[in-house]
Formats: sequence, structure tokens, C-alpha cells
Amino acid sequence: MPLFWKPYKSEVTAFIEQLKAQRPTLEAEQRAGRALLWDKEQDRSAQAGFNEAKVPQQPYVYQTSGK
Repeated sequence: MPLFWKPYKSEVTAFIEQLKAQRPTLEAEQRAGRALLWDKEQDRSAQAGFNEAKVPQQPYVYQTSGK
């Protein structure tokens, strides 16, 4: 390994590291936002009802059933 060699760091990685240094609470804010919308308990009985109520889709969606 040459003496002048240094590990490569992309501009995106440098930007993210700089952003995290400026805003130390960024990751906690991201987790709170995710929990607000996505991290929810699933109601398995309701999900089973949704699956039972599904209507089978035609092989070609835009074709009308011309009998």
C-alpha cells in the first residue's frame, strides 16, 4: 500500500456524516417518523377477512368479459 493512499469516501457518505454531525437527533427523529406511519401492530383477524374478500383478477385487466 503506497504512503499517499487514503480510503475513498463518496460525496454522499461525506454529506450524510456531516448532516449527522450537525443534527445529532436526526436518527431518533427518523425512527419517530417511521413509528408514526409504519411500525403498527397488525390485526390478524381483519387481515384474514381482507384476504377472504379478495376478488380474483382477470389475466388481462383491461379486457371486458364479453360472453
